[in-house]
Amino acid sequence: MSLNEHETGQDRRQYITFLATGQEFAADIMTIREIRGWTDTTALPHVPDYVRGVINLRGMVLPVIDLKARLGLGTTEATAKHVIIVVNAGERTIGILVDAVSDILTVTSAEIQSVPDVMRESQNEYVEGIAVLDGRMVTLLGMTKLTSSFAADKSFEQAA
Repeated sequence: MSLNEHETGQDRRQYITFLATGQEFAADIMTIREIRGWTDTTALPHVPDYVRGVINLRGMVLPVIDLKARLGLGTTEATAKHVIIVVNAGERTIGILVDAVSDILTVTSAEIQSVPDVMRESQNEYVEGIAVLDGRMVTLLGMTKLTSSFAADKSFEQAA
């Protein structure tokens, strides 16, 4: 098999890229249900600081988390320019507040580098890797891991 045949094989995945804190992140396109404009949330008591609250998504109560806060980088001051990415990950559907959605990328496994050791020691188990593309670095987030760690947080369960 030639290199070109290998690159067009099944090791290619598509990602939606989005911005938060001036950095570029990406999620597997298959986990994205929809992208919608920012909507004010209804706050919930006794939830982690990264939980913005809930919104009504066509009759479904959708929890919204602030990606910037979830990553420990402060809180997003949401404006009409911000968006909510609605993701299906496992059995959960969750909204993620980001600054903007930017692109769709096709990435091969050869373009993905493993998570640096310093990150493995932290709580960032939802970072799957770093894609290096044309001189830019895109952090690949695992939505199932991101939402499962959110679901495991008992303080949200008590408030819901």
